[in-house]
Amino acid sequence: MFDSYTIITFFEKEKGFEKVIDIFTESVSGKLKILMNIINWGEVYYIVLREQGSKAATLFEESFKKLPVELVYCDYSLTKRASEFKAFNSLSYADCFAAATASIYEATLVTGDKEFLKLGKDILIEWL
Repeated sequence: MFDSYTIITFFEKEKGFEKVIDIFTESVSGKLKILMNIINWGEVYYIVLREQGSKAATLFEESFKKLPVELVYCDYSLTKRASEFKAFNSLSYADCFAAATASIYEATLVTGDKEFLKLGKDILIEWL
């Protein structure tokens, strides 16, 4: 399970991107499935659009489609779980959707975002 931090790390080749590549390799070989909430995808999209413009945002969108990542769309139970995380933690609402997706799908959240330290007892986290 990826959050926006992980995807940005990959595309920007920041510290930890090698680990993301290893996870992609495992996914392509069929060893695991990578999920990402559509809210977190949207967070990356708007950051790229705001900081680099529409051409870069379109390039991100096209490049992302080639990755072995399955987007998870929000429904009632996922939104409710994200809202519960938001009510009791000082996380961004988008981060709460990443946490909720990890929780509901019983997935490990891959991130380097220290904001998730608060949720170490609620979800499994693999740190970049």
